[in-house]
Order: sequence, then structure tokens, then C-alpha cells
Amino acid sequence: MAHIATLCHDEQVRLDSSKLQALYSQLGAAGAENVICRAMEELAVRLSDLAPLHRAGRHGELAKMSHSLVGIADQVGMATLAQVSSDVCDCASQQDPVAIAATLCRLERIGDKSLTAIWDMRDLSI
Repeated sequence: MAHIATLCHDEQVRLDSSKLQALYSQLGAAGAENVICRAMEELAVRLSDLAPLHRAGRHGELAKMSHSLVGIADQVGMATLAQVSSDVCDCASQQDPVAIAATLCRLERIGDKSLTAIWDMRDLSI
């Protein structure tokens, strides 16, 4: 009888609060909120665009799109999201289909958690 293992993918995300504090210091509360909201919207859109690029085998575009996530995520302190986006970019550039699939799934999980974490953090006093 075969044994099936179930893997639990519960990874914590890292947020760099110093980046958020710097935004608030430089731009004020309203300006920082605007930047964060626009970044969250852009990240959500780009994250949703990745899977169709992967399914279509458009690795070059997938690499560019995931690379663009790095800068946006870094701007608002989403350290884990920036790192995993960079990993997807590297795998797509190397056109390694197994690695792309694995890192892309991880990016989707981390992306969801990061957007939730930054949203929750906005409700706290920074």
C-alpha cells in the first residue's frame, strides 16, 4: 500500500518596517498611504498575470514580470515577496519548467500572505 505525504506550506512573510517608516517620514501619512495602496494594487495585478504567462510558455515575459515585482515589493518593505519574485525570475530566465512551477506556486502563496500582512500592518500605528 502506498503512503501519500501531505506537505503543509505555511511560510511566514517578512516585512521590513523600516522601509514603511521611511515612506511615512518622507511622504507623510497621506502620501505613504497612496504609495502603499498603489503598490498593493499593482502587485495584485502582476501576480495574477504570472500564471497565464507560465501556462503559455512565455518564459521571457514571465522573467520580466517577476523581475518588476522585486522593485515594487522592495519599495514597500515586502522582503520575502521580493526574494521569491527574484527566484521566479531566475528560474524563468533559465527556462527550467519544474523550477518555474515550484517557485511560481511559492510566489502565489507568498504574494497572498504579503498583501494581507501589509494591509494588516497599515491598520497599526507605524
